[in-house]
Amino acid sequence: MQEPFLKVTGVCKEFPGVRALDNVSFECLLGSVHALIGENGAGKSTLIKILCGVYQPTRGETCLNGSPVRIEHPDQAAKLGISVIHQELNLLPAFTVAENLFLGHEPSKNLGAIDRGQVRAKAQELLARVGVNVDPDTLVKDLSLAQKQMVEIAKALSQESKIIVMDEPTAALNHNEVEKLMEIIRNLAATNHGVIFISHRLEEVFQVCDTVTVLRDGQLVGTKSISELDMEKIVEMMTGKAILGTRVDGKNPVQQRKLLETRNLSAKSWFHDINITVRAGEIVGLIGLEGQGQREFIRSLYGVVKTTSGQIFVDEQPVTFRNAKDAIRAGLAFVPEERKVEGLCLVLDLLQNMALPTLKDRQRFGFIDVEKERSMGKDLIAALQVHPSNPMHKANNLSGGNQQKIVIAKWLPAKPKVFLFSEPTRGVDIGAKEEIYQLMRSVTDQGAGVLMFSTDMGELLRVCDRILVMYEGHIVKEFRGTEATREMLMTAQWGLA
Repeated sequence: MQEPFLKVTGVCKEFPGVRALDNVSFECLLGSVHALIGENGAGKSTLIKILCGVYQPTRGETCLNGSPVRIEHPDQAAKLGISVIHQELNLLPAFTVAENLFLGHEPSKNLGAIDRGQVRAKAQELLARVGVNVDPDTLVKDLSLAQKQMVEIAKALSQESKIIVMDEPTAALNHNEVEKLMEIIRNLAATNHGVIFISHRLEEVFQVCDTVTVLRDGQLVGTKSISELDMEKIVEMMTGKAILGTRVDGKNPVQQRKLLETRNLSAKSWFHDINITVRAGEIVGLIGLEGQGQREFIRSLYGVVKTTSGQIFVDEQPVTFRNAKDAIRAGLAFVPEERKVEGLCLVLDLLQNMALPTLKDRQRFGFIDVEKERSMGKDLIAALQVHPSNPMHKANNLSGGNQQKIVIAKWLPAKPKVFLFSEPTRGVDIGAKEEIYQLMRSVTDQGAGVLMFSTDMGELLRVCDRILVMYEGHIVKEFRGTEATREMLMTAQWGLA
């Protein structure tokens, strides 16, 4: 029987007042893909940070190739053969692809100078191994997100890593990019690498993984072969309860009142002559392959991307958005996909983040009504079941799902007419996804409208009343949510409908 290259036994990690990991054991074989899954806050990130030397365990043992090791910093982890590809990619935008691949371990000439010819040649070889057609001299800032993901994998191979940890690697990729990544992961396993695969998209776990380990509340629930599991069993292991993937419909019928409308809206080369409506009580979905203009379109409705022609109407009144402030005044709220960059002030606490959009509502003679603000924050945290529930907790220390709840919560006191969501459940666990879907329906049941862009066809089919498909900057197809299928959406995204 093959011995695991990586073996973690009885690991505990304690922070002041919190036990993040409690007697967790985990192992990874070379030549296999091992899923590490659990809800946000289950302890996955803490375990990975121990493996890569960011955290030291309070107790427990880590062995590599049968020998105990103490990993004290990420450089040591890399030298021992462990690489982590984080969800927030760790590349330098102003450096070339080749420079990023060999940063810190550049091939050198006899006198110590960097051998740039060798750097470029080795970079081309590594890029070919992961199947990405990119010039090594290209600046990273000019790459697509999918290309950056492949460069991260090539970077791990440049360090001759035996264990490669992928944290939500498909979160921002479209269907074709995901399929390509799955092929690369299989090739890594076939060439005697061990891949630890962390994902909230369970269908991908079944697609590529051999073994599954589930954590819940910092404890090991179990490790099983993928052949022993189905979707329902994994969900029950993760949450302690069964969650059925039924449609999330509103309690009230969609109204005729048009809360948001665009007429022939265009913006440079991104999108052209877009005509859509979002009615009160309605969730409208937007989907398309990467680069079809959908991201730019939804951001134009918030005043971030400048339009070149056409009109926007809010509550049947024409509006012009010079910036986000104009959109907020008109009654729009935006929940961006990059919540850590655009949705939250990570150094502020939960209360401060939730208070920002509506500060003026609690001001009197230039002073904030602190008690009113605390009461608002406490009510929102309770209503959205944010954990931890301390309003003074820093936003940076929350799990992804709870951070997303705070991004949404900050808009609720403003009572927006229309919520704009961009990838609303990116990097969010299955339990938090359900809560976010219910929250969307809650706001539409109260008369608001929702326009959401997502690359997750499953969630669009579950929550949307209508789904619009973009192709080459145009809306090419509209489906009723109750009638659409994955096959219909895929065909339309390719411009074949």
